[in-house]
Amino acid sequence: MEKIRIKELIKFRRKSDRSRITLVNNLKLNKALENDSSSGGDYWISCLSAIANAFKYDNIELLDEKIDLLIEKIRTHEDKRIKNQFQRNIDVLYNFEDFDFQELKPNADLIFLKKPTDISILDIKELPIQAKPDHVFTFSINNSEEIGAVWFIAQLDGFDKGELGMFVDILHRYLIKHFSKDFFVNTSNCIAVDVNKAQYVSYKDIEEGKIPNLLEQTIDDIKKLL
Repeated sequence: MEKIRIKELIKFRRKSDRSRITLVNNLKLNKALENDSSSGGDYWISCLSAIANAFKYDNIELLDEKIDLLIEKIRTHEDKRIKNQFQRNIDVLYNFEDFDFQELKPNADLIFLKKPTDISILDIKELPIQAKPDHVFTFSINNSEEIGAVWFIAQLDGFDKGELGMFVDILHRYLIKHFSKDFFVNTSNCIAVDVNKAQYVSYKDIEEGKIPNLLEQTIDDIKKLL
């Protein structure tokens, strides 16, 4: 298998024992989410890209611009399925119009780093797990050079906080592996955001025991079926 997305691990956790075997076999063929349009990244790309840009540029008006664009697409498109997709993206954007993006940022100037695709796969217990943050950023606090990241995630039924914790777990490992030699990894700013529920968790929530750490146990359960 080339890569395993966190969404696939969550899907595995939610399934019955028999269905888990089927999912693991699909993982071997790199097609576990092939037909799952309601959870795939492309389905939600309109709202995710707008939210990520609003975060980066501190510009909430980017959400309104995307909403207007999608409304026009609904008006001119004939395919009902595509219309529904655009409307669901609009609904997410409406939910974020009152969201305070400063809650996700340290009180410091941010420098946004590039995210090379060739470093996105982490080997965890011999499984290739993908970390795909929207933004990786550095900042300075009290002469400490620190790094954080944010990952906006969409899925129709959303995630509970334990599931969101799986995203910040792999995100934290990603930052430790690739950036910890030069920066202190700030766990409060290692954040995953469920855009459908407009809720978020940080890796610090795992450190403090506020949410469960589910990633390694899920990987262990998958490896038993390989």
